[in-house]
Amino acid sequence: MTLILGVYGSSSLELGPNSSILLQPSPIFVQSVKVEELNISSPGPVLYGFYNTPPLDTETTWSETHTVSVPADSHQEWIYFLNGGSQISISYSVYSSVFLIIAQGKEGLAQWLEEPTYPNTTLSWNLIHGSGMIEQDISKSSSYYVSVGNLNTEDVEVQLNFTVNALLYNTSAAYYKCSFKDASCSLKILFPNGNAAVLTSPGPEQDIPNANQYVKLSYGPRWATYIVGIGGMTVLMLVAFNFLNKFRCTNEDGIRVQQEDFRSERGPLLSYKDEDQSSWGSSYDSASNDEGGLEDFLAAGSLEGKSVRDGESNNTRRLCAICFDAPRDCFFLPCGHCVACFDCATRIAEAAATCPICRRNIKKVRKIFTV
Repeated sequence: MTLILGVYGSSSLELGPNSSILLQPSPIFVQSVKVEELNISSPGPVLYGFYNTPPLDTETTWSETHTVSVPADSHQEWIYFLNGGSQISISYSVYSSVFLIIAQGKEGLAQWLEEPTYPNTTLSWNLIHGSGMIEQDISKSSSYYVSVGNLNTEDVEVQLNFTVNALLYNTSAAYYKCSFKDASCSLKILFPNGNAAVLTSPGPEQDIPNANQYVKLSYGPRWATYIVGIGGMTVLMLVAFNFLNKFRCTNEDGIRVQQEDFRSERGPLLSYKDEDQSSWGSSYDSASNDEGGLEDFLAAGSLEGKSVRDGESNNTRRLCAICFDAPRDCFFLPCGHCVACFDCATRIAEAAATCPICRRNIKKVRKIFTV
């Protein structure tokens, strides 16, 4: 859509005398070129068609004389379309100081109008007074504006003589010619090699003050190219989204596996749900919650056969449940229960190898160091 509405969108052109404009759009994006004449005049512009780019070898020279009165704080302009290799000479006669500039395109003219005293916005910038001549060589094919600016508080009369030496495209080998009898001309662009078109305007008419031509230029899009291009872009976007989605899922799976491995490394201090829900929580909480089970174990047959008095229940909770002499300074792995001193726990691990609380297999006995 950018190519349709931007680069190859419709535009209005003002043609100066002896214009010779080469139109060579891309055959991939453009199917036809259409030119409409906005101000019907005779003679009018002509559209030529070529199989190949025509040579720029036709030279023509003409002169124009203009005597104008430029109002205060205003300007007067003339437009010419000049190809590379052309030259324009301007002789002037003025009794007050005015600006005489040559600007490339509407953008250059607009920049000069914003800052008329700044010389770097134009191709040629001169503050003229009296009589003299200015010459300017053209290196790039484009439209050029010759303008006189009056920043004085009074009207200024200026006499100008333009001598233009222009290079035009040779139209003798054209296979298509349209003189706008129906106010519009259309040329089909050949695919895939393409072709060229040249739009020309007649020379200056001395008896007509403004003989410029106004046309509208538009391009017919080659819709097949845009449909294929949009389809290809859609496929590429879908492939890219699919790849990004798979890449994201792969990263999420990797992070999930790493988290599970990390939890499995830290998990031995806690019991598993499917094995024994009664051993959840810390080792001290488990020992306190399973005190009834421990008493049953002691009643069934304690290794030492010691009894617990009611007044000493608080102290015995901190003592080894086997020998009642040393503090509980270790816990079993992997269940995490803390019910015995390190010596008794070691003997239990070597003998029964099962936790007296939860009856799970004991893998290791870890000692608790008090700081």
